[in-house]
Amino acid sequence: MIAIGPLEPEDRARWQELFEGYNTFYERTLPAETYDEKWEAFQAGKSIHALCARDESNIVGITHFFKHPSTSGPDVCYLQDLFTAPEARGRGAGRALIEAVTEWAREQDCARVYWHTSEWNETARKLYDQVAEKTPFVHYRIVL
Repeated sequence: MIAIGPLEPEDRARWQELFEGYNTFYERTLPAETYDEKWEAFQAGKSIHALCARDESNIVGITHFFKHPSTSGPDVCYLQDLFTAPEARGRGAGRALIEAVTEWAREQDCARVYWHTSEWNETARKLYDQVAEKTPFVHYRIVL
């Protein structure tokens, strides 16, 4: 059984472990102060938000998301990070987290939820293809 809910103060270590796993997967390393800063922001719940997936004994997944304005209509929700522990994959945690973010976005009167993933992230894309529409947009960026 997977339950979705907010991160509690006592979840800090497990959240960071999973978020570090996410960043390692995408071959990134974040400084310790970034984890501290984002944890505080998630606990405040004002500009960026987080949810976790729990099984009977532990947190097995996390997601981070935020609402932002859109020039073409109502506000939208960007699901920025989604990660499940390797041992929990295929048990519904990722799907449940996406559903919870989608429900939050509905409650916030957002027009849509969207996210990005790497082309090579085949495991996640199998789920994403089931729960969302793949758009034809190509992602560009300028790193500052």
